[in-house]
Amino acid sequence: MADEAATEALTALVPATLRALHAIEFASRHLSPHTLAQIVETLAGRNDDLAPALAASRALDWPGRLAPVRDHLERAAVFAAEAIQGLRAAPEAPQPIVAAYRSLRGYPRACEALYPLSPFLRPIGNFFLEQPARSDADLQARIAAADPTREGVGFMHIGGPSGTRGAFSLYVPEYYDPARSWPLVVALHGGSGNGGAFLWSWVREARTRGFIVLAPTASGSTWSLMEPEIDGPLIDRMATGVANDWNVDASHQLLTGMSDGGTFTYVLGLEGECRFTHLAPVAASFHPMLMTAADPDRVRGLPVHIVHGTQDWMFPPEMAQGAERALRQAGADVTYREIADLSHTYPRDENARILDWFLPTSG
Repeated sequence: MADEAATEALTALVPATLRALHAIEFASRHLSPHTLAQIVETLAGRNDDLAPALAASRALDWPGRLAPVRDHLERAAVFAAEAIQGLRAAPEAPQPIVAAYRSLRGYPRACEALYPLSPFLRPIGNFFLEQPARSDADLQARIAAADPTREGVGFMHIGGPSGTRGAFSLYVPEYYDPARSWPLVVALHGGSGNGGAFLWSWVREARTRGFIVLAPTASGSTWSLMEPEIDGPLIDRMATGVANDWNVDASHQLLTGMSDGGTFTYVLGLEGECRFTHLAPVAASFHPMLMTAADPDRVRGLPVHIVHGTQDWMFPPEMAQGAERALRQAGADVTYREIADLSHTYPRDENARILDWFLPTSG
């Protein structure tokens, strides 16, 4: 009877939590000062089933062996519910858009709580895969055959707990095989963000396509844009350490980032002797002075994929257009994507396009 009750609790709480997380993803993608009211309206009713499902789980005397499942799932549900509640309350805050962005911090916390259940519960496992891959039998078999408890795979925080300044978070697919080399994506968070949270912008794609994600946290409140000698060597040491401990493909190392992270992608990525083979700045600021510090030989032929929103209210799209012109004139191989409905937020739906450019032979 206890097992049946636990199964019923799972059957209610898992889909309710996943629906809430999908709703948060939608809100995050479309968030701006002008759309906040519409987003709040869209979220109405999206998580009505989450609170009762969570209450039912908490009221249940779970079998002891399932206690870890309950703990992970309930923590994820709480973080997801808090994020949606924060979004819905944001319009009444003194600084509505700031409150809305702050509420989104619940999303990566929910993902971190939920992810350990992905090998055991198919709906959760599928949530951490790209949509087209959820019916890929070969990939599902490869994931199922992997040992998620072995050392050096899954997500991990190195140098301190998630978000520790000057430390980093890492994701290595559970089916990692040291016999072959693996592409590396280094993803830089935006101002006031941290790598432990930004990591989850890329885990779904990394688990699907088979690459390693390194998400550093800046040594200060944001990247040392005016003093690249602070955070630049820090990132290089992190990437070197990962390449020493895992088999990294030296010919496929992507540096990408959002907002200040995108700007630092330019700052670091245009320097001579930079290790990264591809750059993908997103919603980044760009000043022509950056080109005066760039290494001409480095820039010539360098693959750069720029993503920017037409509706970006923090860094107008003219900045990205200027970056495209300057880099093309310097001989870079530029791909430019300006997205009509994108504001100053991270467009996770662009990850697949970036990866198709970075890894054109991937599935």
